[in-house]
Amino acid sequence: MLSVKSLVKAVVILSQLSSALCFLPGWPGSKITRKQLKSDILDLSRATERGLTETPEQKENMYQMFETLEKLNPTKKPLASDLVNDIWSLEYTTSDSILGRGDFPRVGPILQKIDTTTLSAENSEVVSYFGLKVPRKVEATLSPKSDQFTDVKFDRFSIGPIGFSAPEKFRGALDITYVDEDIRLSRGDKGNIFVLTRFSKDL
Repeated sequence: MLSVKSLVKAVVILSQLSSALCFLPGWPGSKITRKQLKSDILDLSRATERGLTETPEQKENMYQMFETLEKLNPTKKPLASDLVNDIWSLEYTTSDSILGRGDFPRVGPILQKIDTTTLSAENSEVVSYFGLKVPRKVEATLSPKSDQFTDVKFDRFSIGPIGFSAPEKFRGALDITYVDEDIRLSRGDKGNIFVLTRFSKDL
């Protein structure tokens, strides 16, 4: 039979363990909620201009929040869900090329349209060339390999009124690791991460 002292010690240990678990995502009574994580991710995204002006510490913080929210994904089969089909606005990315780092500045939203019913996608943006705003667009075909991962084949590029076919080697991949009514998280084939919000919600 356990002594009173042993019982008290066991209760203290269980209490400490319970308190620690409360800080784990998804645990009942968790201090980290999906709503708060989404808010913190978007606040940091906008404070760093989509990641363009972030510090190494801010980048590490974003990665931690990104990975935590991925684990709370309420949509287990993103590519099989209608939630993914929409026009999305880029809020954050680690991709230098998409941010335009060291290049001509992007003006306004950077958009991505996904339609799994036609297996198509389209990225669009406006770039300022010495003050002249020029729309750019790329159209692509999706080839899903699972319920959240798809290969991407770029088909056509457009710069202003000029359009041309993409070279055959222009391919990529998209891993949709989180999607709900407001926000989508994705990973690219080059290791970059992406945070997007539903563009219709931003209007």
